[in-house]
Amino acid sequence: MSVVSDCGATHPVGRRGPLRAVLIAASAVLCCTGTSVAVGHADPLPTPQHDPFYVPPTGWDTRAPGTILNSRPVEVASMGPRAQNAEAWQLLYRTTDADGRPLATVTTVLRPRTGQVRGLVSYQPATDASAPQCAPSYVLRQGAPDKYDSALDLLQIDHLLATGHVISVPDWEGPKGTLVAPRQPGYTVLDGVRAAERFAPLGLPGTETPVAAVGYSGGSIGTSWAAQVHPDYAPEIRLTGVALGGWTAPLGSYLETLNSGLFSGFLPSMLPGMMRADPRLAAIFDTYLTPAGHALIAAGDSKCVTQNVAQHAFVNMDDYLTIPFTQLIEQARTLFDDLDFGPTVPTAPLLVYNAVHDEIIDIAKTDRAVAQWCASGAWITQVRDGLSEHVSLAISATPAVTTWLDNRLAGQAPPDGCTTNTVPSMSLGGL
Repeated sequence: MSVVSDCGATHPVGRRGPLRAVLIAASAVLCCTGTSVAVGHADPLPTPQHDPFYVPPTGWDTRAPGTILNSRPVEVASMGPRAQNAEAWQLLYRTTDADGRPLATVTTVLRPRTGQVRGLVSYQPATDASAPQCAPSYVLRQGAPDKYDSALDLLQIDHLLATGHVISVPDWEGPKGTLVAPRQPGYTVLDGVRAAERFAPLGLPGTETPVAAVGYSGGSIGTSWAAQVHPDYAPEIRLTGVALGGWTAPLGSYLETLNSGLFSGFLPSMLPGMMRADPRLAAIFDTYLTPAGHALIAAGDSKCVTQNVAQHAFVNMDDYLTIPFTQLIEQARTLFDDLDFGPTVPTAPLLVYNAVHDEIIDIAKTDRAVAQWCASGAWITQVRDGLSEHVSLAISATPAVTTWLDNRLAGQAPPDGCTTNTVPSMSLGGL
């Protein structure tokens, strides 16, 4: 048996038949109903590794974090055939990697064409991939292929624009696709905010701008690090509220739960960037990966997440390692622990929301992570949604999350300390 995906390619389903067929068919629907060919361009857009805009000018590494190194106007796509009803630019800016060294990356900034602006929102997409053509600055542009990877992000960006927000969408993984790394995702997010505040066409009042940050699923990784490093790295930014949806902490346990399941294709999508981010982790994998395992990682490093998940459902990493995957995770446990919590407790109020019946994220692990931060003094409003699952919550929670962020941007303080509510559905508006 085979099914069609990737807008025409066929794939064998194999012994896991029905579930794999559903997953690949879903990918095909998203692909073939999205923008799969260039729109309004004679030639395809160059990918980041072939686009000179991404190359910083001489002397860039001596500039202060958040300095704009280059800019250009762009058109950002929407879920329909037209471009977003917004002015949009890309900013190449100087930031910092996990080891404190200079780094240059890109943020896409958008401003509604009409209406009053409520504040600046840094939106971290759930890229969940390590390949450069999966970077938000590329997939969000009008004319880029594979819009199915950014479908949920486009819906939420549409909503934020319609409700009057200036938006920064950083390539928070950085130029090397280091999806999961300590500190660096937070630095790239906050320096993207600094760059946006300095970019005159956005009309923001500099460091007086009220700022919020939001990210769902994989995007919660960059967002949670922004909250953690903000007090020490960028205290001048008025970070008024941070929303983490489908939060994936703790990471090591999350990777274990993915293995051999319907969504195990996240592993070859995420692991290449993780290995680039930490040579110690790369050395552990290199020790135990079989030749087929190295081929799997290399293949995953060339694709975006939807294709990886569709092609590698039910992959068992034990088949690609000389030791069980659980043993490898245990050997790297201290490295994974460093990816979840920094030494600084966030000072900005947090909204953490997850689906009780999430098929990808184990909410019990999120509950424990929230309790750990609460015990350290964080202010967290935790919401557990009883009716949704992973993807549907990303959509149904958007209005309630936006309202919560708007209250923080307007200067309204949430309740002191931590609260946890289990609600029927966040789509009903209550938190």
